[in-house]
Amino acid sequence: MQTIRITTDARGVATLTLARPDKHNALSRQMMDELTEAAATLGADPGVRVVVLAAEGASFCAGGDLGWMREQMQADAETRREGARALAGMLSALNLLPKPLIARVQGNAFGGGVGMMAVSDIVIAADSARFGLTEVRLGLIPATIGPYVLARMGEPAARRVFFSARLFDAAEAQSLNLASRVVPADSLDAAIEAETQPFLQAAPGAIAAAKAQCRALGPRIDADVIEDSIERLVSVWQGREAPEGIAAFFERRKPSWQADG
Repeated sequence: MQTIRITTDARGVATLTLARPDKHNALSRQMMDELTEAAATLGADPGVRVVVLAAEGASFCAGGDLGWMREQMQADAETRREGARALAGMLSALNLLPKPLIARVQGNAFGGGVGMMAVSDIVIAADSARFGLTEVRLGLIPATIGPYVLARMGEPAARRVFFSARLFDAAEAQSLNLASRVVPADSLDAAIEAETQPFLQAAPGAIAAAKAQCRALGPRIDADVIEDSIERLVSVWQGREAPEGIAAFFERRKPSWQADG
């Protein structure tokens, strides 16, 4: 593993750490593949009781790697679809993890970072962190993360932030049900430990079965929903706005639609 790290303590608490701090833990294709593999490995390991999703550096996750996105827009349709499916598969693998997944959000989370928060069972966020679904600013949409964000927030709350690209603070993230708890940065580890302890007192098989029931009774996120999210992402990659938005980012200029002020 080159973009993530996994450590497991004697109690069976595994920490899955995003390890691209120089890139603000942006989701490259390699990171997506490694996270998918890690979810499968941790899910199948009977010695793992709880998984903590953490990150190195100043940011939790800046979203999708823009270099990777630019490559997708320059690729043929099938390559684009395969890339979108890798992102969707990573999110599904984390969502279906048969162990409690607790996100330790020490810094900013945008786009796909918000998606990873949405697939976590519990999210503990630092009070200094900022959040945003910033895709539309680049001519993109929060496509593959969409089913999970809507399931987490509910449609009325999601409409406040899903297509405005507006940044919001940790208190608002909690009001949107994205963050479970907000604590000072120096209290993150204590808060994570407090959330971990109850799971270590319960039967692992019963936890897995109860989590599966939650998914079954909650909003529908099945193969058809995931495939629809993939097609929506491919569609915007093939449109006119996404190439302009990504080009403007790399050229350090405003995209054509951005108003002054």
